[in-house]
Amino acid sequence: MSELFEVEHSNRPMSDDVRNAILAEPGFGRYFTDHMASVKWTADLGWHDAKVEPYAPIAIDPATNFVHYGQAIFEGLKVYRHEDGTLATFRPERNAERFRSSARRLAMAELPDELFLGSIDALLALDGAWVPSGEDRSLYLRPFMFSTEVGLGVRPASEYRYLLIASPAGPYFPQGVKPVSVWLCEDYVRAAPGGTGEAKCAGNYAASLVAQAEAIDHGCDQVVWLDANEHRWVEEMGGMNLFFVFGSGADARLMTPSLSGSLLPGVTRDSLLQLAADLGYCVEEGSINVDDWRKASESGELSEVFACGTAAVITPVGTVKGRQGHWTIGGGEPGPITMQLREHLLGLQTGVIADQHGWVRPVG
Repeated sequence: MSELFEVEHSNRPMSDDVRNAILAEPGFGRYFTDHMASVKWTADLGWHDAKVEPYAPIAIDPATNFVHYGQAIFEGLKVYRHEDGTLATFRPERNAERFRSSARRLAMAELPDELFLGSIDALLALDGAWVPSGEDRSLYLRPFMFSTEVGLGVRPASEYRYLLIASPAGPYFPQGVKPVSVWLCEDYVRAAPGGTGEAKCAGNYAASLVAQAEAIDHGCDQVVWLDANEHRWVEEMGGMNLFFVFGSGADARLMTPSLSGSLLPGVTRDSLLQLAADLGYCVEEGSINVDDWRKASESGELSEVFACGTAAVITPVGTVKGRQGHWTIGGGEPGPITMQLREHLLGLQTGVIADQHGWVRPVG
């Protein structure tokens, strides 16, 4: 599918020495590869001008539609270097599907899956050397799309641009796999049924920042969102889905909040529902409120809680704080089931564990 894209090579690619130094300590979202993929859409031509070009700033008119009205969506996925040196992505078809779903919700043009997947192949054909190797190392891909029509009319734009950029990534949380502390947000809501919660749009993340700042003010790493109606039912942690583990060992039961119309349908979430079942655990989608979370934690019935998402993979939750007090989960340490699932998921993504579901897609 990469043949769909014309190629313009950068005349100033990063030297091998500089790139290798970056890959040794990439951080997250700090450095970017030499090229980016681009496709344009207009009402008269549809999708056209697909190409890979040098990574560079974008010039926009001050009256460009998305700057004022927020027609902007994005995705996040990773490329892994397997032990034999080959490159692979994990379930990119699901990201392509969700990208189209987000576009529909924001009245934007839907990018065909072959262009979404083709942009990955085309970009990696030039920048494959940017994929690091080693534990917790990957090349993070950021596909995004925004309206480019110039004008201040409040209506769906008639022009859009899709871009794919890539950034080598180390651990999302630099402190490693350590339980995070979370703040229960009661003043703001992330989304409501019928809103844009199911879409991965820029505005959702802008609206979340004030609550994240509130969490930090209370000494917490992340914010936990509650439902819009009663402010008591647990939904998400920051931009990640949550899992609750009841009991322990082979008899443990895992539950994640149901997709109510306001939660993002995470690719990692969906994968873990299947992988946990593969490992023999009882898995379900359901609901839990704040009072039950606290009581179950204090009684020991709830043994582990973790959040999951593409960037951070799986992150244990150790401490919960809110206006009604605070409590710990499982002694504030990473739980065995959390770590087992994390190891299994990473092993699958990196090619160490056999792929039984056809989720690993070779790049190229």
